[in-house]
Amino acid sequence: MTATTERRLALGALVHGSGGHIAGWRHPDARPDGQLDFAFHADLARTLERGRFDALFVADVVAVRGHQLDSLSRTGRAEQFEPLTLLAALSLVTEHIGLAATATTTYNHPFHIARKFASLDHLSGGRAGWNVVTSAAPLEAANFGYDRHLAHELRYRRADEFVQVVKALWDSFDDEAVVRDKATGRYYDPAGLHTPHHRGEHFAVRGPLNISRPPQGHPVVFQAGSSETGREFAARHGEVLFTTQHELGAAQAFYADIKARAAAHGRDPAHVLVWPDLTPLVAPTEAEARRRLAELQDLIHDDVARRLVQDGIGDLDLTDRPVDGPLPDIPETHRSTSRRDLLLKLAHDEKLTIRQLAHRLAAGPAVAGTPEQIADHIETWFRSYAADGFNISFPYLPGPAEDFVDQVVPLLQERGLLRTEYEGGTLRENLGLPRPAARDRHLQETGR
Repeated sequence: MTATTERRLALGALVHGSGGHIAGWRHPDARPDGQLDFAFHADLARTLERGRFDALFVADVVAVRGHQLDSLSRTGRAEQFEPLTLLAALSLVTEHIGLAATATTTYNHPFHIARKFASLDHLSGGRAGWNVVTSAAPLEAANFGYDRHLAHELRYRRADEFVQVVKALWDSFDDEAVVRDKATGRYYDPAGLHTPHHRGEHFAVRGPLNISRPPQGHPVVFQAGSSETGREFAARHGEVLFTTQHELGAAQAFYADIKARAAAHGRDPAHVLVWPDLTPLVAPTEAEARRRLAELQDLIHDDVARRLVQDGIGDLDLTDRPVDGPLPDIPETHRSTSRRDLLLKLAHDEKLTIRQLAHRLAAGPAVAGTPEQIADHIETWFRSYAADGFNISFPYLPGPAEDFVDQVVPLLQERGLLRTEYEGGTLRENLGLPRPAARDRHLQETGR
C-alpha cells in the first residue's frame, strides 16, 4: 500500500444497542438488553474513542420501526433512548469523540432543534452533530396528527427552510456577545444579539435563541439522501454525508457528483465529507468471517424478512407472500425514490427472492474477512476517492466493535490513514471543517 496523502480518513460509528444487524440481538455474544443500558453505551463510546473514531451517531425514527407489530416483536427495534438525552449523558463520560444524532425536519420545529443541539454542543465542549432527515417512515405521520406522510418534494422544501432557520437561530448571539461582566452589570452586549424575525412558506420564527452561540459556531450538519432532490440538499447544507454504496464504481460516481454539486453552490468540496456505510465483521480467516455472517443471517425470522423488504421498498404488504418466492409488482410510493429504485433493480437483476433481498438488506455493505482484508477495503475506497470516511455499523455489540478497534484500527494507523491522537478539541477541528462565521446581521434580521 502507498503512503498517506494529505487527506485523512474519518470514522463514524452508527450505535444501536442491539447491533446494526436486524437479528444481531439474538447472537449468543450480543447484549439483548443493551439498548436501554446506559453503562453499556458508555463502555461502547469509550471503546470507539480509544479507536480514535471521529464521531458516534445515533439514528432515530419517531415511531416504532415496522408496519406489523408481529414482526416488530421479533426484533430489538421496539425501544430506544431519545438520542439527544443519551448523547448528553455520553458527553460526561467521553472527552473527544463527536456526538451526532438524527432529528427530523418533518416532525419537529426549528426553535426546538436549534436549542437542543446548541445545548449539546455546550455540554460536550463543541462535539455535537445534527443528522438532518426528512423522515422516510410513513408511520411517523400518525404520531403527529397526520393521516399520511408528506410528499417527497414537499418534505425537502420544508427541510431547506428548516435548516436555514436553525442556522439563523444558532447565530442569534455574536461569538463575544455574552460578557457576564459583574463590574458593569452587563450580562451580554445588546448590539451582539440578533433576532431572525423569520417568516417563510413553512415557519414563522421570531427568535432569538435563548442560549449563546455554540462552541462550534454551528454543530456539524450530517445528512443522508441519494435522490436528485436529496443530493442537491446535501450539496447546499451537508458537511458529512451518509450514503449507501455497495460497489466501488457507483461510490466513486456519487462522490464526484456530490463534490461537483458542492462546488457549484460555492462551497469548498473538501469541506463536504462523503461517508459510505460499512458493516465490518472481523475474524482470523475469511472463511470464518463468512461463516459468522451466515449464522447471523440464519437468525432472521421469516416475518422479519418480509418486514425488511416491505419497509425498505415502501407501500406494499408481503404478509401472505412466501419468503422464498419473488417480489410482487410494486406500486408508487411516497418513500425515497432512490432507495426504492436501487432495491428493485437489485432484485430484478439478480432474480432475488424476498428472503434473499432481506438478507442483502440485513447485511448491508458488509465486509467479512481478516483485519488485513477489511483495512485493505477501507484503504482502497479512500484512496480511490469513493469515500472520505465511513459510517460503520457493527452487526452486534460489543464484540465486533472491540475487534475492529483492536485489530483493524492499528493497521489503518500503521498505514498513515488514521490518527493516533485527536488533533483538536471540537468535532469540526477533528474533521478538518471550518468554524462558520456568524451570519451577516442584515440577513439575520430580514429572515433571509
